[in-house]
Amino acid sequence: MRSASTEQPSSERPVRHTSPTGVARSTPLAALSQVPWADMQDSTGSAAAIPLLLNGIAWGDADTARAALDDLRKRICQYGFVTEQATAATVPFLWELAQLPHVTVRAGIIQLLKAIADARQWESTAAAYPKLLNRRENPVVWERAARQAVRARRGELNRLLSEPDTEVARASTELARALAD
Repeated sequence: MRSASTEQPSSERPVRHTSPTGVARSTPLAALSQVPWADMQDSTGSAAAIPLLLNGIAWGDADTARAALDDLRKRICQYGFVTEQATAATVPFLWELAQLPHVTVRAGIIQLLKAIADARQWESTAAAYPKLLNRRENPVVWERAARQAVRARRGELNRLLSEPDTEVARASTELARALAD
């Protein structure tokens, strides 16, 4: 099983639309098809459903977005554990969705990013049981890659910290504190 890059390919040219203010913006989730989701695992097996969940978060009504986020959370970071390799590949899309004003679950997305940033359960387990590091599928590597993916985009927090939406601002403050450690 191969791991997908958490970075968007440099050759990618996102679709751009002009907003009413005349400023070009990228189409949300344009790079989703660049990730080999079917070749990765989440807590349920194949990670092939992750793009559908991300689209549900991006374009669904409040109930649909909440259900999609809950399902995604179970697949990539359940009980504080980074569950599989798909977590790191999902993080850039979570950052992207957290920036979009029309997404109804932005605070929940930021809380999920914080849970991923805080995840150290596999490292703690490996400290007590070092044989865990010798497994072909190494969850410590997934956990570190996921945390690194969250940290790689922390510059996007500045805008979120000044959000008028108090839930988003509060969740962003908590994430900023977690990333400052």
